[in-house]
Amino acid sequence: MGPMMLDPKQDPEISTCLWFDDQAEPAARLYCSLFDDAEITNISYKGRDPAAGAFMVAFTLIGQKYWGLNGGPHCKLSPAASISVTVDTQAEVDRLWAALLSGGGVESRCGWLTDPFGLSWQIIPRALPRLLTADRSGRVMQAMMGMVKLDIAALEAAARG
Repeated sequence: MGPMMLDPKQDPEISTCLWFDDQAEPAARLYCSLFDDAEITNISYKGRDPAAGAFMVAFTLIGQKYWGLNGGPHCKLSPAASISVTVDTQAEVDRLWAALLSGGGVESRCGWLTDPFGLSWQIIPRALPRLLTADRSGRVMQAMMGMVKLDIAALEAAARG
C-alpha cells in the first residue's frame, strides 16, 4: 500500500483578506484591470441581493488569491501590510504607479504608495535587488532612499558611481 494521498479539494489554501469599508468590488475591479493574469472569481452579495452591494469579492492577481471584505469602518488597511509587485521595465513601474494613484492615491517613498482604497503597494523594478546586492558603496541605497517612484536609470547610474 502506497502513501496516503490527500484529495486536492481538501488541501488547505491560503489567501489574503483585505478589509474595506464598502469598496471591495471597485477595488478588486481596479486591481484585476492592472494585470493580464487576474480575475474576479466570486462576488457574495449582502443578503444574496446584488442591489444591496457586495459583501465579499474573491479575486486572483497573478495566481495569488485575495478576498475583499466590505466589513465597515471598524478596521483600516495600513502600510504595515502591502502588496509588492516586481516588474521588469520602467514603463511597467510607470503604468502601475499611475493607475494605483489615479482617483486619490498617495505617493510615499522608496517605491511605496497607497491606492485610493487605502491599500499599500510597493512597485519594485526587478533590477533593484541586483543593484543593491552588487553595490558595496551604498550609493544605490542612498539613491533609492531619496526617490518616491523608483527610477531604474537613476538606480543604475548610482551603481556606476
